[in-house]
Amino acid sequence: MIICDESVSALDVSVQAQVLNLLNDLKDTYGFTYIFISHDLLVVKFMSDQLLVMNRGKIEEIGEADSIYESPKKNYTKELIKAIPKGVLNIE
Repeated sequence: MIICDESVSALDVSVQAQVLNLLNDLKDTYGFTYIFISHDLLVVKFMSDQLLVMNRGKIEEIGEADSIYESPKKNYTKELIKAIPKGVLNIE
């Protein structure tokens, strides 16, 4: 298991993409598990199979990442996803 805490937040977009692609390749090749902590919901979407949304240290929502992005249950999660520019995630 590898813990990545804001591991690409200080990088420019092209370097972020390289690092994230490398992490995903390593995951596929070696079966790594990541705990990926980030405030960047686009990065989280790209990296996550499972998603845990926290608010002030408490769990708001947990489940399959695609399901949460497509149909969030909690208001806090809905507001976070709504803040992502339209069309970026290809979800309404």
